[in-house]
Amino acid sequence: MSRLESSMAQVGDLRMHYQCGGDGPPIFLLHGWPQTSHCWHRVAGPLAETHTLIAPDLRGYGRTDKPRGGYDKRTMAADLAQLAEQLGFDRVAVVGHDRGGRVGHRWALDRPDQVERLAVLDIAPTREMWRRMDSVIAKEGYWHWFFHLQPDLPELLAGSNIAAYLGYFFERWTFQRQGLAAEDVDEYVRAFSAPGALRAGFDDCRAAFPDDADLDDADYAAGKRLTQPVLALWGLAGLLGKFPTLDIWRDYADNVTGAGLENCGHFLPEEQPEEVVAHLRKFLG
Repeated sequence: MSRLESSMAQVGDLRMHYQCGGDGPPIFLLHGWPQTSHCWHRVAGPLAETHTLIAPDLRGYGRTDKPRGGYDKRTMAADLAQLAEQLGFDRVAVVGHDRGGRVGHRWALDRPDQVERLAVLDIAPTREMWRRMDSVIAKEGYWHWFFHLQPDLPELLAGSNIAAYLGYFFERWTFQRQGLAAEDVDEYVRAFSAPGALRAGFDDCRAAFPDDADLDDADYAAGKRLTQPVLALWGLAGLLGKFPTLDIWRDYADNVTGAGLENCGHFLPEEQPEEVVAHLRKFLG
């Protein structure tokens, strides 16, 4: 991330941290859980050669404020829409990994005038994951969604050993484990050890049901789809490697391309940065 400079912005009542740099058309890079904007450190340099990168810490994450509310994806997307306007960008491309992809999906649905392209990394639409949820999917990849929905208990149990709790996911969800170096894991543990950080991350998950689910169902019933070009990338060693991921996204978007990455788990930008950059350069132009 040496090519990016750290800055703060006042976005409504939220103080938002973001990293920015490069030259060219703007790309917003949206991290997931349990990470921060640091997750783009292996792809930022090459992408910054041809694009202006904006990598924010989402509401509740990293150095951004951690309010008690506003974790529904519509509000989180509106945070980013306002940041883009403050920075003077009328049209942006969005790349989102994990929960950042879910925020990006909502941003693109709500503001097609602002989001011109969307790349989603290792996710299927949230509505589709709820619809397909069964004991196998819950056991192999999404049990934590249900755990994190519970009030207070995740903070109590994970808070006693944050490094061990996050480390479980970094170990279980990776194929190229050398991609997540010890110093990178330490950075994420440091971020989630800050006051309010664990709670905010869990609140992001808690907003998925019923707030986000109700809105997603309403949009689907109304036939509201993504009209922008969409790129879907996923790790073939992860759970999405067992799904017809492109076919799923084509039920939610008009123009979808994508690929599964060999020898890759969940953390695509750190496990297979060269492949991610190659796909993004082709997609973004």
